[in-house]
Amino acid sequence: MDVKAKVLVIDDKKEHADAAAEALQRVGYRVDTAYSSQAALDRIENAPYEVIVTDLKLDGVSGIDILKEARKRLPHVQVIVLTGYGTVESAVEAMQSGALTYLSKGASLNLAELRATVAKAAERARVSAATERDASRRGRTGLDGIIGASPSMQRITRLVKAVAPTTATVLVIGESGTGKELVAQAIHENSPRAGKPFVTLNCAALSEGILESELFGHEKGSFTGALASRKGRFEYADGGTLFLDEVADMPPSTQVKLLRVLEYGEIFRVGSNEPVRVDVRLVAATNKELEREVSEGRFREDLYFRLKVVTLYLPSLRERMDDVSLLADAFVKEFSRAHNKEIVELTPDARKALYRYSWPGNVRELKNCIESMVVMSDDQVLDVDDLPDYVVRGSQLALAPAQTSAVAAVPQNPGMTLRDVEKELIRSTLENTQGNREEAARILGIGERTLYRKINEYGLR
Repeated sequence: MDVKAKVLVIDDKKEHADAAAEALQRVGYRVDTAYSSQAALDRIENAPYEVIVTDLKLDGVSGIDILKEARKRLPHVQVIVLTGYGTVESAVEAMQSGALTYLSKGASLNLAELRATVAKAAERARVSAATERDASRRGRTGLDGIIGASPSMQRITRLVKAVAPTTATVLVIGESGTGKELVAQAIHENSPRAGKPFVTLNCAALSEGILESELFGHEKGSFTGALASRKGRFEYADGGTLFLDEVADMPPSTQVKLLRVLEYGEIFRVGSNEPVRVDVRLVAATNKELEREVSEGRFREDLYFRLKVVTLYLPSLRERMDDVSLLADAFVKEFSRAHNKEIVELTPDARKALYRYSWPGNVRELKNCIESMVVMSDDQVLDVDDLPDYVVRGSQLALAPAQTSAVAAVPQNPGMTLRDVEKELIRSTLENTQGNREEAARILGIGERTLYRKINEYGLR
């Protein structure tokens, strides 16, 4: 029997807590209730909850304080914040502190919406826990390295799981720093080739002659300096996976030779006429639009079609800003261990600054930022003062236009729900940017895909 998740409902108004608990119990969830902040903390200390539903305003402490404490003790827990206080700022703070989402209670809580949101949260908690268990059993980097609860990253995870067991060639497209090699390695580690080599090569970093030698190997005396025969990356990867990064920068003559390998499964070392059979799964990556490269004559069309049997598009970090807090927490843990520090968390103000910054260098830039903060900090908590100057300046620049051109345009009617406020905030920002969605997303501090989803959800055009 499918046992549903264990849920804790926290509200200092007993009738509200009981109503939410009953609605969830009716569809099979195992539900506990807490009518005070202290009772909630006691329960979190002693029970492995997968989902917590907490009111934003409690006696003594806020729901955000409960959220932060829960995340310390229950690594996979998903927190849903309820609020009847109708402020965008409090909802955003909850999201930046690690909440999965927030729901407005308004005059009464929408119980159907609550059940649907808890179902989504329970699935994310289950996937997170299962991924960690699988990673522990494997002892290798796999899907556990793909961090993200956003829909776009959940889709990437599903596609990796689907394509990994096959022999299909995969093309990974994404901006620099989005984690293309990480995805390639996850494909390898979740495939039948996991026990064989995972070999990488950056095609943009080498001249044409050296690139061919690195790919295919060479015979002794085949060129000046070739003092001995040498295997290339294809031979080293035999039985495993070869990851070719920045494949769009490969010279045309090398493209022809790569195409032959894909078609016939054999390579010729530089200086040799003897074919060498290889069994290699190829994953290629680029940050360029290969279709444009083909149309402008820089990339072979036949090779393009050979590479794109399966295509994965990795979103930029600004397109999945909901993952910034989750990624930051993971990097804090990673670098605290690596540098022998005892850093436990980021302050809400530091999270807000990270959330407002645009991250042109994507996840790689965020990772480097967090490592720098961990290395330089003498405290157990990372605050705004620990942020690199460029992040602080960038977050301040992003905040200024949002305050002047978006937030000020939102009407402050006491009867408006959070949903109404969000809808009007998006509508007015789109008006102020003359419908420029990229600019509107930047001002709102969300990814473009998130904005598109909200536009469809609210019926905005």
